[in-house]
Amino acid sequence: MRHTPLFAALLGLSMMTGAPDAIAADAPASVTIYTTAQDSTQRLARSGTATLKTGHKLTEVENSVFVDPSKKHQALLGIGGAITDSTAEVYATLSPEKRAEFMRAYYDKRDGIGYSLARTTIHSSDFSSASYTYIEEGDKDLATFSIEHDRQARIPMIKQAIAAAGGNLLTYASPWSAPAFMKTNKHMLRGGVLLPEYRDAWANYFVKFIQAYEKEGIPIWGITVQNEPMATQTWESMLYTAEEERDFLKLHLGPTMHAAGYADKKIIVWDHNRDMMLYRAQVILGDPEAAKYAWGLGFHWYETWAGFDPMFRNVAAVTEAFPDKPVLLTEAAVEKFDPARYQHWPNAERYGTSMINDFNNGAVGWTDWNMLLDQTGGPNHVGNFCFAPLHADTRTGELIYTPSYYYIGHFSKFIRPEARRVSTATSRSTLLATAFVNPDGRLATVVMNPTDKEIAYNFYVGQASAVVTIPARAIQTLVQ
Repeated sequence: MRHTPLFAALLGLSMMTGAPDAIAADAPASVTIYTTAQDSTQRLARSGTATLKTGHKLTEVENSVFVDPSKKHQALLGIGGAITDSTAEVYATLSPEKRAEFMRAYYDKRDGIGYSLARTTIHSSDFSSASYTYIEEGDKDLATFSIEHDRQARIPMIKQAIAAAGGNLLTYASPWSAPAFMKTNKHMLRGGVLLPEYRDAWANYFVKFIQAYEKEGIPIWGITVQNEPMATQTWESMLYTAEEERDFLKLHLGPTMHAAGYADKKIIVWDHNRDMMLYRAQVILGDPEAAKYAWGLGFHWYETWAGFDPMFRNVAAVTEAFPDKPVLLTEAAVEKFDPARYQHWPNAERYGTSMINDFNNGAVGWTDWNMLLDQTGGPNHVGNFCFAPLHADTRTGELIYTPSYYYIGHFSKFIRPEARRVSTATSRSTLLATAFVNPDGRLATVVMNPTDKEIAYNFYVGQASAVVTIPARAIQTLVQ
């Protein structure tokens, strides 16, 4: 199924409509339901309404979702995706009409899914057509620093994304590797460690990046210290032990950022998987001198690569140990691209499961990886091809919408920045759920059914309830 959501009405779909206005205090407790379901045409479709009433018997159906809006938790920073070199390069191949469609699909709050958060890279990553840096090799003084490479595709796309998002898009940046001469292995790829004599130069590199991007009119909200600091990859990568990252932050990067006038920029540590995040937090955030420079901790979802279950509980362990330090999912992608699996529903369910559990365990935001890739799952200069929520067939100019796009949209479209997560529970493991109260007072509850059977459930908001039905293999957002 390769349809364009902006023209879904032509296919008989009722989808992507704006959320209803906030309900007046004296209005009936009406709930609008939006659904995406496998083996159907429903894609963020307005699928029905329900009226919350008091007094219905809890025993009417077996499954229940309980929401208590009076019990509030973390505020939402935002939901979005990464504008990598690959995303920007593929985007640049699209026709003007398709580029406009892409921007509406991702950033428009009414006709799209309303992304509010963006990640980008500091020079190259694996999702670039080639390795590169912003300086000439060996330039320890950074005299040759230039972002000219990024002006070709990435910077123009980020500027258009900011405009499409209404002029405000929270943007942060991550490095995959320092320049080769600054590392023990003298190579951008395959790990290696930052040499002690280049720690200050590398810290200044971050400052130069922020200065250059902001001169282009792209505000940088924050940076991460290092993408995946415990992984020796075949692509751009660099290693830090927990102690090395702590010391680089407190003795070099933090002081350098402050001296440059960037004390307001957020510095995110770890930026790797959930499995080791508590130990990294204990070492860095447990050190007062390092912690004063750290905004919070970023994490990825790839601890599942060897078949292990996601370590959602570790997200909560960090938030419980360091309640003043937010945690943010900074990267997630479905690996091992196969064009025959564009519509593979479990890919979308992986997003839904992770987003619900990460939020319920305290995450303040969620950033998908590449927003757009081509029909090969790239470009990628080391063959690490992956899925994206949207793909473009560069041979035809067609945009391909995967189920993951819609599943993410059930969160990003209806749960807006500064929304507060509220207490949510389910009575059976057959359903997953999370809920947020938006700044305008609207309650948005996301319910996911990963089973092969339609499920009727009691939807409780406080003492009032309604019986709602969710199709098999589906996700719903209930807006009150």
